[in-house]
Amino acid sequence: MTESETAALQCLTDFMAAWNARDLPAFAATFNYPSVRIASGRIRIIETSASHRPDTFDRMAATGWHHSAWLKRDIIHSGPDKVHINTRFGRSREDGSTIGEYDSIYIVSKQDNHWGIQARSSFAP
Repeated sequence: MTESETAALQCLTDFMAAWNARDLPAFAATFNYPSVRIASGRIRIIETSASHRPDTFDRMAATGWHHSAWLKRDIIHSGPDKVHINTRFGRSREDGSTIGEYDSIYIVSKQDNHWGIQARSSFAP
């Protein structure tokens, strides 16, 4: 595994840890901006770390969500400053039952010596 692939996978590990901890500043730190999200029939451009919705975790919890986990993370392309990753993640309730599993592609880039999510396209709602 290359240094860039290791860094990109670590970025996704940090992303999921921050997501599950409901830590918005740590979550925002896993991105490079602007970042693009394609999901639920919409394209959303997240311009800055302050652009993340402050109610993100509350909205997810309202669906019964308690935590998420990576089920697959396969490198499909990589270079010294950008890695494309084919992923599958699951969303679960507090009792561990599955809400859903979703395929997605994440593009993690290196900008100013920081590895962050630059774009993601997901089949998640």
